[in-house]
Amino acid sequence: MPETASLIGFALVALGMVLTPGPNMVYLVSRSISQGPLAGLISLGGVALGFVFYMLAAAFGITALVFAVPFAYDALRLAGAAYLLWLAWQAVRPGGRSPFQVKDLPVDGPRKLFLMGLLTNLLNPKIAMVYLSLLPQFIDPAAGSVLTQTLVLGFTQIAISVSVNAMIAIAAGSIALFLIRRPFWMTVQRWLMGTVLGGLAVNMALDARR
Repeated sequence: MPETASLIGFALVALGMVLTPGPNMVYLVSRSISQGPLAGLISLGGVALGFVFYMLAAAFGITALVFAVPFAYDALRLAGAAYLLWLAWQAVRPGGRSPFQVKDLPVDGPRKLFLMGLLTNLLNPKIAMVYLSLLPQFIDPAAGSVLTQTLVLGFTQIAISVSVNAMIAIAAGSIALFLIRRPFWMTVQRWLMGTVLGGLAVNMALDARR
């Protein structure tokens, strides 16, 4: 099992990532606004399956990496920090967009909604980075099975992401209307996410425990 501090730290990173605009959030919000919350939740089912695919692939890959190239953790840590800084800049840069500024999508059936959610997540570079660069630094080979730690952290990320995205999908219409009527809060939302991600990136870059 991961140490409590590592589990909490990774949970905070996962929360910061899911609240940051990306392909998954943009698609789910667009779908919920254009076709209703149920369509957004069906799409989220496909997104969740994509998370499981990434988690299982990373679990066995990271396990092999730990035994083959232990010093690769520093490279992964710095790559993860750089990616978080890039996400922070995307959130606060001039002309940046909120995920609630969306376009209408055509009406699709449940099967296509699910498959589009799955495809959107599998092609999402942010999720690949979570599992290939961010997750490994919260694993301590001395704390027990690397595979077990990876699975526990992976399921933690999935639980947080699915829960938050479900609430966003259900409330997407109301949130979008609120932000459209109050542009100031749309700016606050972007800067808040940028600040959180920037702080996580700095902390990650300075953490040389591995």
